[in-house]
Amino acid sequence: MTAPIAPIVAAVEAGGSPIGVELELAAYAYPPLLAFAAGLLVLVLPRWLGHAVGALSLVGAMAVALVAPEGAHLETTFLGFADVQPFLVDDFSRLVGFGLGFLGTFAAVYAYSSDAPRGMTSLALVYVASCLATVFAGDWLALVFAWELMAMTSTLLVWHYGDDAVRAGFRYALAHGIGGVLVLFAVTYHYADVGTFAFGDGVAAGAPALLAALGIGVNCAFVGFHTWLPDTYPRPHIAASVFLSVFTTKTSALVLYRAFPEGELALAYMGGLMAVYGAGFALLQHDMRALLSYHIQAQLGYMVAGIGIGSTLAVAGAMGHLFNNVLFKSLLFMAVGVIIYRTGEEDLYELGGLWREMPLTAIGFALGAFSITAVPGFNGYISKGMILDAADPHYYGAPEYEAVYYLLLLGAIGTFLSFIKLGYYAFLHGESDLEVKDAKPGQTVAMLAVGGACLLFGVWWTGLVDLLPGIEGTHFQYSGGEGELHPFSGSHLTQTAQLLVISLVGFAVIRKPLSKLDLHDPARVVFPITYYLGRGSMLAVTDSYRAVDAAAVGLVRRCYWLGNNPALAVDRTARRLPNWIVDVDDRRPTDGGRPSTIHLRASIGTTVLLLTIVLTILVWLLV
Repeated sequence: MTAPIAPIVAAVEAGGSPIGVELELAAYAYPPLLAFAAGLLVLVLPRWLGHAVGALSLVGAMAVALVAPEGAHLETTFLGFADVQPFLVDDFSRLVGFGLGFLGTFAAVYAYSSDAPRGMTSLALVYVASCLATVFAGDWLALVFAWELMAMTSTLLVWHYGDDAVRAGFRYALAHGIGGVLVLFAVTYHYADVGTFAFGDGVAAGAPALLAALGIGVNCAFVGFHTWLPDTYPRPHIAASVFLSVFTTKTSALVLYRAFPEGELALAYMGGLMAVYGAGFALLQHDMRALLSYHIQAQLGYMVAGIGIGSTLAVAGAMGHLFNNVLFKSLLFMAVGVIIYRTGEEDLYELGGLWREMPLTAIGFALGAFSITAVPGFNGYISKGMILDAADPHYYGAPEYEAVYYLLLLGAIGTFLSFIKLGYYAFLHGESDLEVKDAKPGQTVAMLAVGGACLLFGVWWTGLVDLLPGIEGTHFQYSGGEGELHPFSGSHLTQTAQLLVISLVGFAVIRKPLSKLDLHDPARVVFPITYYLGRGSMLAVTDSYRAVDAAAVGLVRRCYWLGNNPALAVDRTARRLPNWIVDVDDRRPTDGGRPSTIHLRASIGTTVLLLTIVLTILVWLLV
């Protein structure tokens, strides 16, 4: 624990003033406040200095997560409720806070090097602050407020880019608004049932558990609740996608564990389905960021399955995969972002041969691809293997999880296929028709730093295990007591080799027909009711907003013109009033006794009256 925190925690334990202690902690080391303050400073400091401060603030958040002692917390009174905990350090918040702080540091460096506007980086840091507040929340009341802030700040980050991101952001806001309401109902119902907001053994059974699963399931991209994810993350600035790809979904996976710490069979099967669904639809994408977005859902499936199984190994594997996913998923968005930044091309079928033009970016992509596909020696291999072992009835899993095990294996094949496809068409296929520069220095530093961490925790796997909650320093044993279950055992390596061979052969078979498919939004086919309802409401609201905005802007422009041209305005208005002197031009034929040409001229009295009224209104407004 840092020096400023120790006396604060001691003061809390001694019964000191909660408000004063909270202010002291906020002033020195409360991780969300560090990121929030940096977000504000980005707006006023020079661009390079603001981004540097943002990166350093997340280094500070990472340091607090590492050094704060187990059980360090703050209690205060909030909305009339006593003992509310806005800050709690346990093994879970420590792991996730460390991962988010580490990634956020290099995401800020990447944003600076990718020409991200200061406003975008400011919003990104405020968004990170809301996610850290959710991670370190010590009870359901503190968490639900941070949860809502996370939804609002992430929506603003999407909207900041404008254009198509505004429409996609509306669907995003609609989904997360509904999810937030369900979580709020779950927390309220839970408090009514048990009389406390403490995490305890999770949310109360029955209606609170159902509401929590549905509400958190929106953020975790449960199948059927996931359409916001591939629709939104390909739209904003490439640096914003790096932040978005990690913080909401991984934070929500932690919250899902808080709600169901003992596991739930239905969650395990939902996780298996997510792994297959996400990987399957990723294969159909041409848009690189859409492909990666579907794989957010697929990798979340492994986490949800581990949480659903609920055993020590499964939960540790789920949290390990959460931590690892923070690294390799952001790395993949960084590498793809560099391709888009340099080429301006989103469609992977329009690329090819880029490894010669962009070798550093190709290395960054390879590190991420090897990690997410669980190649031995990379971090994804360790955590994904733990979850598979926890589901496998031959090792740790109970018979009821056997189907989950095979779904996760099928998802692993889909993951291999997806990244063979992405790497092949972007970097290997044919000769590059483009002469482009490689990643900028800041982009390279960010990619190689995060990629190095992926490799480090794959080789030094015991260091990763020591970070995981519940099983620090222990050895995994077969359920039959047949010996140590080593990640690099012959059975694990053989299984990985089999999956890779199946995937390579499968890609060779499906490559050509696959290139002719591009299902941009599978929800249109799979969930047509929710798709068209969401899109229709989005169009209604955005088009209405556009009409109101156009009317308001038009009114303001007319008022400015009126103020600058009062005499001309009076003349034009007078010509439309009925008090006219009429001149008739009799030189042209008449029809039915009516003149064919009429010249209208306002009377002097009308003109003076209107001019007096306009000037009076202007003087009144100015005064």
